[in-house]
Amino acid sequence: MIVRRELPTDADAVRAVHLAAFAKAATDEAPAREGTLEADLVDELRADGDLVPECCLVVEVDGVVAGHVAISRATVGGEPGLVALGPVGVLPEAQRCGIGSALVHAALAAADALGARGVVLLGHPTYYPRFGFGPAVEHGITPPQDWGPQYFMLRRLHAWGDGMSGPFRYAPAFERLDD
Repeated sequence: MIVRRELPTDADAVRAVHLAAFAKAATDEAPAREGTLEADLVDELRADGDLVPECCLVVEVDGVVAGHVAISRATVGGEPGLVALGPVGVLPEAQRCGIGSALVHAALAAADALGARGVVLLGHPTYYPRFGFGPAVEHGITPPQDWGPQYFMLRRLHAWGDGMSGPFRYAPAFERLDD
């Protein structure tokens, strides 16, 4: 497994990872779901120039892109300083092998090295605390929608300082998800 920065030539492979990673077969409880939402989001963030290239990473396994993490620009109270993590996608056949964890750790380290004050995400409350994430509202950062504090999380980085507070805003591509 090699973790490296995403290259422009990886765009098709990254899209394929998210399409496969987020697709779900139909069940009695839910209809089938394609992974197009996440794949389109990454493409739109890239097209808008809102990805942080130094922090967008892929994992290669035997020369094949098997995982991807996106880090995008964000604001709190209209000010930069935080970044957003996600989506994180891993090919289904490569899941549960540590690729997702490697991507999150490496993306956090890259964001820290760039001087980001913190990383925010919307994610599963039993998965992301292992990386130091906790409810963002505990630090005065409010989500753009009422998702519940256990899902809207923050990981403070070394540049946190006196912190930040106020309403969080994702890059515009996230806002277009509801359109």
